[in-house]
Amino acid sequence: MTLKKGQQLELDISDIAIGGMGFTKYEDFAVFIKGVVPQDRVLAQIIKKKKNYAEARLIQLISSSPLRIPPPCPYSGYCGGCAWQFLNYDSQLDYKRRHVIQSLEHIALIHGVLVHPTIRSEKIFGYRNKMEFSCADKTWLMPDDMAQGVADTGFALGLHVPGTFHKVLDMQACLLQPELGNRILNDVKAFMKNSGLPPYGLRSHVGFWRFLMLRHSAAYDQWMVNIITASEDRGVVQPLADMLTNKYPEIVSVVNNITNRKSGVAVGEYEILLSGSSVITDKIGNFKFEISANSFFQTNTAGAARLYEIVRQYAGLTGTERVLDLYCGTGTIAISLSDMAKEVIGIEIIDSAVADAQQNCQLNQISNCRFVLGDMREVLPQIGQSPDLMIIDPPRVGMHKDVVKQVLEMKPSKIVYVSCNPATLSRDLALLKEGYEVAEVQPVDMFPHTFHIESVARLEYRK
Repeated sequence: MTLKKGQQLELDISDIAIGGMGFTKYEDFAVFIKGVVPQDRVLAQIIKKKKNYAEARLIQLISSSPLRIPPPCPYSGYCGGCAWQFLNYDSQLDYKRRHVIQSLEHIALIHGVLVHPTIRSEKIFGYRNKMEFSCADKTWLMPDDMAQGVADTGFALGLHVPGTFHKVLDMQACLLQPELGNRILNDVKAFMKNSGLPPYGLRSHVGFWRFLMLRHSAAYDQWMVNIITASEDRGVVQPLADMLTNKYPEIVSVVNNITNRKSGVAVGEYEILLSGSSVITDKIGNFKFEISANSFFQTNTAGAARLYEIVRQYAGLTGTERVLDLYCGTGTIAISLSDMAKEVIGIEIIDSAVADAQQNCQLNQISNCRFVLGDMREVLPQIGQSPDLMIIDPPRVGMHKDVVKQVLEMKPSKIVYVSCNPATLSRDLALLKEGYEVAEVQPVDMFPHTFHIESVARLEYRK
C-alpha cells in the first residue's frame, strides 16, 4: 500500500458511509472524506491513515455530482449543525434508509426486513423548535473574513465548529429555526455586546454571558427566551427581557438560568423568571405539552407527530391492552397512546422528566397513565404482569444488556422500538431476535440536512 499521510489524490466518491462522510476506495483501501457526495470527483489530501482505512480532506471539487446542490446557508461546511445541506433532499432520504438497512444487515445480521422509504420532514428549513447558541471570547473566522483581514472581536454568539470547543462561529442566522428566532438572536447579541460584561471564556472559565436558548411552540407560535449566565445579575438581564417582550409579542416567557459549572451545558443550577410564564405550550397531535427551559421535547414538532402516528399504527391497540413504556421521558409517547390503551406505565430515571410527564397528564386530563421513577434494571423486575405491548425508546446508547435480558424474560407479545441511532437499534435487535422477529421498520426524517435518522421497528414475539 503506497498511501501516505499528506499525499494528494484525485478520487471518485462512490457512497456515503454511516455517519455522513463520503466514501471511496483507493487501491482497495477505504477512504473517508467530509463534505463530498457520490459521483463527485475531488482532489483530496490524506490527513489520517490507519491499518484498514484513511481519512482525507477535500482540497478541490474537480467535478460536481448531479446529487449536489448549492447550500443556502453561508456557514454550510463550517458549522456543525448541517452536514448535508449540499446534498439534495430526496437523496438525503434515500441514504438515511440505506444506512438503516446496512446497520440491520451488518450489525444485527438481519436480512430481508421490510424497511419502508423514509418519511419526509414537513419542513426542511425552519423546523427546529429549540436552538442553543454559545457565547465565547474567541471567534472562529470564516475564510473570507481571514482573507479580508477581519480581526477577532473577542465576542461570539453562535454555534461551534466541529473540533474547536473554545471558539464559536458568530452567526447572523440559522436556517433551521423559524425566522423570528434569528431576529431575536441578533437583538440579544447586540445587547450582550453593549452590556459591558464579557462573554464566558471556554478556556479561562471567566465571564458572564454563557448561552442563549430559544424555544418555539409550533402550535401556538409562542417563544421562550432562556438566557444562561455564569452569575446572577438581574439588573443586567432584566432590561434585556423587557426589551425583547416589548418588541416581540410572540415572546411569552423569558427566564435566566444561572450556572458557574465549567461544563459547557446550557442547564442552570437554578432559574429566575424574568417575564411571562416559566413554560410554553405546544401540541403533538391532539395532546398539549408544557415545556420548561430544561424540559426534553422533540426538536421537530411536526416530525414528532408523524413519528408518533407510526408508533400508534404499529401498536395496533384496541383499548383493552396494558402498555409498558421504557425510557418514557416526559411521557409524550405514553400520552399519545393513552386514548388507545387500558393502562400505560412509563419508566424513567430522571425525576424532573417524571414530574413533567405527570403534569402533562393533568394538562390533558388523562387518568390511565402512571409513571415510575427509577433505574430500568431495578424497576422492570418489579412491574409484575407482562404487558401486552412494550414501547422501547432508549437514548442514543441503546439498552443495557441486562434490560434486554429482562425484556426477553417478560415476553410481551409485541414490541415497538423507537430509535435515533441505527447502530444501537441494530445491536439491540440482534440481542432480541432470539425471542422476536422484526416485522418492519419505518425511518422518519426529523433532522433534514443531517445524517441523523429516527426509526420505528415493529417486533412480534416468536411463538
